[in-house]
Amino acid sequence: MSADKLDIYRSKRDAARTPEPVPEPGPLPSGHDDTFVIQEHHARRLHWDLRLERDGVLASWAIPKGLPLDRKTNHLAVHTEDHPLEYATFEGEIAQGEYGGGLMLIWDRGTYETEKWTDREVMFVLHGSRVSGRYVLFPTDGKNWMIHRMDPPPEDGLPPAADLRPMPAEDRKRLPRDQEAYGFEFDLGGTRALAILGGGKVRFIGADGAPLTPESTPGLEELDGLGKAAWGLPAVLDGRIADVGGAPIYMIFDILRLNTGDLLGRTYQDRRRTLDHLSLRDRRWQPTPWFPGDGKPVLKVARDQGIPAVLAKRLDSPYLPGARSPYWLRIPVPPAG
Repeated sequence: MSADKLDIYRSKRDAARTPEPVPEPGPLPSGHDDTFVIQEHHARRLHWDLRLERDGVLASWAIPKGLPLDRKTNHLAVHTEDHPLEYATFEGEIAQGEYGGGLMLIWDRGTYETEKWTDREVMFVLHGSRVSGRYVLFPTDGKNWMIHRMDPPPEDGLPPAADLRPMPAEDRKRLPRDQEAYGFEFDLGGTRALAILGGGKVRFIGADGAPLTPESTPGLEELDGLGKAAWGLPAVLDGRIADVGGAPIYMIFDILRLNTGDLLGRTYQDRRRTLDHLSLRDRRWQPTPWFPGDGKPVLKVARDQGIPAVLAKRLDSPYLPGARSPYWLRIPVPPAG
């Protein structure tokens, strides 16, 4: 048995190569055993890390699909090494090639109450800004545990979206001068639509906030399967329903909410990274390609392919529902010649 609860943690990290806190061996800090943090971890596969303060460290579980929102579904929770208490405030980019390499973002923080803590069962109540409720963790096989929600589920499983409208772009005649500060996308036309996913269902709202229907948007019923994408997690996506080869395709270029969390304040670059990790690719939907740093090749390809315009989005841009701003620009493709 390890003499120090953080020995395994230290053995997997080089303090000279990672921005993570790596405290020296010594007495552990004392706390109140009531702090929790959930971190979104962009490692080889997107997942969430649940950490509960316990006896001077953060007991930790990696949860590939995040915390379950209803009592019908248990989610896998892989028990990992204890983390130092300082990790409760950590955000940053862990270098590729290092253990856990990738972006680490705080998803939620708050306090929790322990109802039971044994080797066979950890029962607790979370009080966070995004996640609240009563949960239980229990082991199944080695490091594999399961997490179960004990509270009733949200009413319909769909994330709130009444306050959301698609963010429009300003029209410009040419590419921005500081292209390294932007990501570039193709504007394929079609119907702008937010997709609200949850509970295996999907509904769409248009640029004016009104619901889209099969009568108003032909081919919409062919997108019903999108409700089970995003690993079955509740989400709000932004994109366009475009006609590609005579079939409707939902081209996704942003994600506004995911698994009870609001992503509007995150940068465009971070939202795109989250979207890409979800692997939302099917014959009826897919993420649009994006190209950070240089819009000239994108403009050339758009002209060669007959695409009408290119979008330039600042990498540090938040998502401003319904607000037109210089963060997002639409540049018409000039004719060849």
